[in-house]
Amino acid sequence: MKIVFTSKGTDWESRIDPRFGRTDYFFVLNDDTKEVSTLDNRAIADTAHGAGPQTAQKLFELKPDVLITGNGPGGNAARVLAQSGVKIYVGAGEMTVKEAYDAYNNGSLKEF
Repeated sequence: MKIVFTSKGTDWESRIDPRFGRTDYFFVLNDDTKEVSTLDNRAIADTAHGAGPQTAQKLFELKPDVLITGNGPGGNAARVLAQSGVKIYVGAGEMTVKEAYDAYNNGSLKEF
C-alpha cells in the first residue's frame, strides 16, 4: 500500500502541510517495503489559479492508496480526488509525518 503525506519537508520529522493544493512536498511511503521518496511541489506556489487540480494530477501519477493531509483538499481538487478512489484522511495539520503515520495506524485521523 502506498501512503502519501502533504509535507513541509522531506523527512519523517517534517511537519504535515495543512494545505493540499499548495503543499510544499509529497512524502511518499510504500508501507509494504518501507521505501520512502518525496516529490517537490513548491513550483505550484507561483500558480494563480487551479493549484488544487494540478496538485491532484501530480498525486495521481504517484498512484497512492491513501492521502494524509491537514485540512483536506479544496472544492475543485476534492471533486477530482473523489473520483480517484484514493482514501483521504485529515486532521494531521499539527503533526510531523511520523506522528501522522502513527495516528493513521491507530485510527485517530478522520476520513475526508
